[in-house]
Amino acid sequence: MSDYDLYYWSVPFRGQFVRAVLAYAGKSWTEGGDGAILKLMEGPVKDMPVPFMGPPLLIDKKADFAIAEMPAIVLYLGETLNLMPAAPSLRAMTMKIVNDANDVIDEITLDGGRQMWTQKRWLSFVPRLKKWMSLWEETGRRHGLKAHSGFLLGGEAPGVADIVTATLWSTMADRFATIEAILQEAVPMTAALSRRISELPPLAKLAAKAQLDYANAYCGGQIEASLRKVLNA
Repeated sequence: MSDYDLYYWSVPFRGQFVRAVLAYAGKSWTEGGDGAILKLMEGPVKDMPVPFMGPPLLIDKKADFAIAEMPAIVLYLGETLNLMPAAPSLRAMTMKIVNDANDVIDEITLDGGRQMWTQKRWLSFVPRLKKWMSLWEETGRRHGLKAHSGFLLGGEAPGVADIVTATLWSTMADRFATIEAILQEAVPMTAALSRRISELPPLAKLAAKAQLDYANAYCGGQIEASLRKVLNA
């Protein structure tokens, strides 16, 4: 019997952050699938495990607790699985990193496809993408991250900030060579951290499963198609 039920679409994207935290912590989960998500979303709010507009949605079966919204889910898992730092300042920084990651994937999909990517839009976005990346690089620098060692917020072991960082940039870089090249050039410490964390056995296994389950998909739909077109991916 699995520890959790996870509802997210059959792509990596926002749900992959939740999967990564669960995988790193050695937890098992069952995914409801696209049909079950649609059924929940289209049903009355009073019948939802927790009121929500869209996935991810996580149910902790042992605790009989449901929560939606990626940052809230990751915070809950970080707290209950002992993956958060002890210092209040570092806990706050961890949640800043999670919310920054959420903002980045909103921007990389133009707010979920409100517009489609064109070559002009992409070229104008690249400096902003590099600035986003630099937030991670400077955060790591301030907390002692080195090119081939250390963690984003210091500490002796990976935490939520490291797992989310690796999931954000490695998932994107693995699917878009242009973004991987920008990452390597603009923020080498962040790129190295992302690779080191993503190569940990639980996360490497998760990435292999994502490749098997979703092939090279990232976020899906027309917005992914337009991104791939401008990146020649």
